[in-house]
Amino acid sequence: MPAAPQEVVVDGRRLRLTNLEKVMYPETGTTKGEVIDYLTRIAPAMLPHLDGRPVTRIRWPDGTGEGSFFAKHLEAGAPSWVARRPIEHSTGAKDYPLVDGVPTLVYLAQVASIELHVPQWRFDADGARRNPDRLVLDLDPGPGIGLAECAEVARWARAILTDLGMEPLPVTSGSKGIHLYSPLDGSRTSDEISAFAKELARALEADHPDLVVSQMSKAARPGKVFLDWSQNNGKKTTIAPYSLRGRERPTVAAPRTWAELDDPDLRQLLVDEVLDRVAEGGDLLAALAPTDAGPLRSYIAKRTAAKTPEPVPHSPAGSAVPAGSRFVIQEHHARRLHYDLRLEHDGVLVSWAVPRGIPESPSTNHLAVMTEPHPMEYLEFSGDIPAGEYGAGSMSIWDSGTFELEKWRADEVIFTATGRGDGPLGTARLALIRTSGDGEKSQWLLHRMKANAPGPAATTPSSAPAPMLATSSNAALARHAATRWGPWVEFKWDGVRALGIWDGQRLKLRARSGADITARYPELTGGDPGFGAAPCVVDGEIVALDDRNRPSFSLLQHRMHLTKAGEIDRESARIPVQFLLFDVLEVDGTDAAPLPLSQRRELLEGVAEGTIDPIVVPPVASDVDDALATAQQLGLEGVVVKDPASTYRRGVRSEQWLKVKLTLMQEVVIGGIRPGKGGRTGEIGSLLMGIPTDGGLRYIGRVGSGFSEATLARLDAELSPLRTAENPFVDIGRAEASDALWVRPELVGEVEYAEATPSGTLRHARWRGLRPDKAPTDVRAEG
Repeated sequence: MPAAPQEVVVDGRRLRLTNLEKVMYPETGTTKGEVIDYLTRIAPAMLPHLDGRPVTRIRWPDGTGEGSFFAKHLEAGAPSWVARRPIEHSTGAKDYPLVDGVPTLVYLAQVASIELHVPQWRFDADGARRNPDRLVLDLDPGPGIGLAECAEVARWARAILTDLGMEPLPVTSGSKGIHLYSPLDGSRTSDEISAFAKELARALEADHPDLVVSQMSKAARPGKVFLDWSQNNGKKTTIAPYSLRGRERPTVAAPRTWAELDDPDLRQLLVDEVLDRVAEGGDLLAALAPTDAGPLRSYIAKRTAAKTPEPVPHSPAGSAVPAGSRFVIQEHHARRLHYDLRLEHDGVLVSWAVPRGIPESPSTNHLAVMTEPHPMEYLEFSGDIPAGEYGAGSMSIWDSGTFELEKWRADEVIFTATGRGDGPLGTARLALIRTSGDGEKSQWLLHRMKANAPGPAATTPSSAPAPMLATSSNAALARHAATRWGPWVEFKWDGVRALGIWDGQRLKLRARSGADITARYPELTGGDPGFGAAPCVVDGEIVALDDRNRPSFSLLQHRMHLTKAGEIDRESARIPVQFLLFDVLEVDGTDAAPLPLSQRRELLEGVAEGTIDPIVVPPVASDVDDALATAQQLGLEGVVVKDPASTYRRGVRSEQWLKVKLTLMQEVVIGGIRPGKGGRTGEIGSLLMGIPTDGGLRYIGRVGSGFSEATLARLDAELSPLRTAENPFVDIGRAEASDALWVRPELVGEVEYAEATPSGTLRHARWRGLRPDKAPTDVRAEG
């Protein structure tokens, strides 16, 4: 009993497949389902050779063991999305299918179109016939000879064509003979190329009358190779490269190498062999694929680069960069005002003209008409298109930003767009629904949906989340991770971590501990920081710069502890700071944490585009070793290697962020004081350091250098209230404890050191400063 029909979606197109178990090739038992599988897998190599060419088919409804018929006109039941072009015949115009993607290949196989034949010319974007872009010679063996003789004639033809600069490419036809293809520049008509091919065939016949015949008469063909030149005629077709043949077995019109043609056992190839060859070596006919085949073909055809300021790429292929999620909405004053919505997808900007712009509420829908895909450079285009040129008029950017995609089908697109901070769009969840037509000029409805952003609920500025943390690593591990993830290296700045919460009117700063540090940095928070009208939460590092414009943690120590307004004003003038941003957590109330880092970076660059000078988005490096060398040269802490696909995990120390430090540094909890001697009598001699464990502090040594007089005074003021009689360490030695003054383990500092002993004690430790931005529970061994 036949299996039930299947409803499938192929690249966004809905298809009804039936009788997939039907045997199409009786000798091998190859089914319709297997034919569809072959076409789906061979499509990347096959489609460029079908692009823009009308297809004549031979259909075998009951398999190749039964009868067949030619099909030119597209059947009435074909899906509306199958592209088609009319060609006039004596009986009237017939609509021929154009194969522009995998869905059409699958549909043609569903209706048993096994052989696909195409001419040597293609339609242009407006439906007019172009001149041929390839020459073909069909070498057909007559009775009594086979492929070996065809290969001999092919070599003779190759010698002539190569001398003319027309290096041919061979294809075993899948039937009996060999096809030779040579690319053409499109400057000659089909009649001219046909006449040339005929003369070439006659010349070979004259030189090799015993094996070559150029006459159409079948009576002249026994024992000879018929060199059919007529398929260059504009009304003739040839089996398409990679097409199946309707023979006993599933043979294929297969591209070959010239070395293969020297094999005396040369034979036709089957589907599995062709798939394996393409998987291993790619398309041997790639040089024959039209250079203007690609999604931007229509865009380029409508524009003259010398006459328009618009970007006009040389290649119609689109961008090879992995697809992102950027958009632009342009205000276009052409014959009448309209707006152009463009979404990044598969290396181009898929575009719609929206006469009335973006709907302001879910209660109204606006018409959108699909236009030709635009190049990625159009994301930033604005200017005046001259009169007489396509789209003449003034164009400006209404808003731009990034979008989060929920659905992309051929008839429905749903996304949440977040515009730049000062743009009119804000954040909008939008749906495009196709109502009629297909491709260019198809009509859609643009609908503004009720906000329903995916992921965790957005946090409010008053409850800003804890930062995500990096895991300690070494250069080798980080280098290996970058190879797996893709290059993304940020510098590790010598400062303090801070979250910036912008509510649309004021910027507040919070330390990693959650403490409000807004008042300490008036150069950042005293006025408009330039984030725009939409609220946002950003993550970054506050640094103080020395006279060489390099981050200095010791200078920052003079700023990070101040609380009195007068002292803050004085020191902010003497030691200014910068806020170096590297991430964004929220934009306009929408949680950005579930987005990958690469998309969050685009959002960050958008919200920070107009910020004041002290707020900076540093560049991302692409090589771990180069970044480490630069960090060493600039005296920076090190680098952080990140996975571009990583989401933002609040309060989590993630192995998708790996920090590599050039200088050995360790955050420590102070558990005691050794009194000073000699010149430090009555002062702090050294600090006893520890790392928190379940039972208390694990002792890791003491630090007695790196203190200025001001630092010692500050430490004394901070530690005196914490004095206690209880020893917080679980393992400190008797000698170290003999004269120690214990303090409650509440204060965090940072030291640099030369090395650590096997037991974990830090040798030659030097004090770097207090870390009021961190709590004791944040401290862990870095080694």
